[in-house]
Amino acid sequence: MKNAEVVSLFMEIADILDILGESSFKSRAYRKAAQSIKNLSRDLSELEGEGTLEEVPGVGKEIALKIKELLASGQLGYYHKIKSQIPEGLLEIIKIPGIGPKTAKMLYEKLGIASIPELEKAVAEGKLINLTGFKEKTRENIIKGLDIYKKGRERAPLGVVWEEAQALVARLKELKGVAAASAAGSVRRLKETVKDLDLVASSTNPQQVIDAFTSFPAVKEVLAAGGTEATVALQCGINADLMVVNPESYGALLAHLTGSWAHNLRVRELAQSQGLKANEYGMFEEKTGKKLAGSSEEGYYRVLGLPLIPPELREDGSEVDAALAGKLPHLVEAADIKGDLQLHTDWSDGAAKLEEVVESCHKRGYQYLVITDHSKSLLVAHGLEEDRLMRQIDEIRRLNERYSDMTVLAGSEVDILGDGSLDYPDELLAQLDFVLASIHSGFARDKRAQTKRISKAMENRYVNLIGHISGRLIGEREPYELDYEEIFRVARDTNTFIEINAYPLRLDLSDVLCRRARQLGVGLAITSDAHNIPALDQMWFGVAVARRAWLRKEEILNCLDSADMVKAIKKH
Repeated sequence: MKNAEVVSLFMEIADILDILGESSFKSRAYRKAAQSIKNLSRDLSELEGEGTLEEVPGVGKEIALKIKELLASGQLGYYHKIKSQIPEGLLEIIKIPGIGPKTAKMLYEKLGIASIPELEKAVAEGKLINLTGFKEKTRENIIKGLDIYKKGRERAPLGVVWEEAQALVARLKELKGVAAASAAGSVRRLKETVKDLDLVASSTNPQQVIDAFTSFPAVKEVLAAGGTEATVALQCGINADLMVVNPESYGALLAHLTGSWAHNLRVRELAQSQGLKANEYGMFEEKTGKKLAGSSEEGYYRVLGLPLIPPELREDGSEVDAALAGKLPHLVEAADIKGDLQLHTDWSDGAAKLEEVVESCHKRGYQYLVITDHSKSLLVAHGLEEDRLMRQIDEIRRLNERYSDMTVLAGSEVDILGDGSLDYPDELLAQLDFVLASIHSGFARDKRAQTKRISKAMENRYVNLIGHISGRLIGEREPYELDYEEIFRVARDTNTFIEINAYPLRLDLSDVLCRRARQLGVGLAITSDAHNIPALDQMWFGVAVARRAWLRKEEILNCLDSADMVKAIKKH
């Protein structure tokens, strides 16, 4: 079993224990162990071989024995024993935002609701209205949660699908006779959510490739297969389509399946205006049928007088006109990032020690980083009381002296309180090099109140950056309402930067809002929001958002060199 599978199983065990009404101590133990395993940079099998499983935080003797059983057999008797005591559907019901184990248990015991269809029927029939313990607001939250859940089931977050896509493409490339392979569609355009996965491969023996693909371990069920195409359901919960073509048509098919409907329509219109015909097999002369291009994407676009348009921009057709006019921007790239401005350590809710985070950033070649552990009000994240923050600042100052080629800045992710004030007094904020202000509570405030709340925070002279501004969690929590025109005006006038949060379930700001922010002169920064060492690699997803927003490196705060970055934040 892989670490991620153990994490998923332990989290499910915790949910089952809560539904069964077992001691909260038990469920917390499994959740704590799951979080620690999630943050590991090594496989559990390696630790088991070394006999060091119990050195993992939260993994005591009992849980270590269960991990060993899982690693040895792929099964866990305890899990099957407790799972048999509840209806299967309750585990699905608690995935609905706003419904926890206790609520699910109540719905089952009082109304016999043991599945999502039964819950939807009960809501439609008004059975929740007079149920003891259920207020009208609770019912509204359940209805809203059902809607979010259904939307989340229709489209998967990019972070989930991207990893699956990379693994499948790598496996395709290893097959004998495959000359090239790539993901296409919305995942290649790096959209924040993806309905299904499109894959393209080139080979002179397509049937052989199709046969191998449908036998991959990631495939749960073959829905259709034959000739040059296959559609499968993957273990991760989405469908994947594979098309295999001869090498001379690979580039054309990749371009065709990558572009949105609007992009492809504009390409076909441009081709027709030049007496050409564009399709998934190539670019042809309309009259003679002579094939002019198709083996590469570059050639496919070049025939039309276009440069290779970055996949992220192939959305609404305007990118084709911009390319014709020579106005495509040179998009920001991952290599342009000079530092990370939101990092968490085990001083609050991070998994790694301060020294480990700093050294990992140094190995990445960063010029600077900012430690931003949570402030005191966020108790669930072990936020730092004022005296602890001062001790951490001193520790960061000492660490900074070790590096001649990197600057370690003392920062904090400070909670924006309900009235827009900050969780620390100005006297303490003045001791920090960098202040990231974020909302972690009070999501239900109306548009006017929430806008005023964030605007007031930006007017504080010490606030450099506003974090995950919309508060959304893709597929789990809707963004709260904000007047973004007003927010961006205040951000511009106060020289406050807005964060592009790279955590795959946030990707906040969205690409659309990023583009609008830049039009209004707002500064943007990309952060990983890493809570463990592997999560430092999340930075790439933030870069993806910026690329879809047509942003250049000159428009991103942490693409600046160290001295220029510090100068930029001091303008506030």
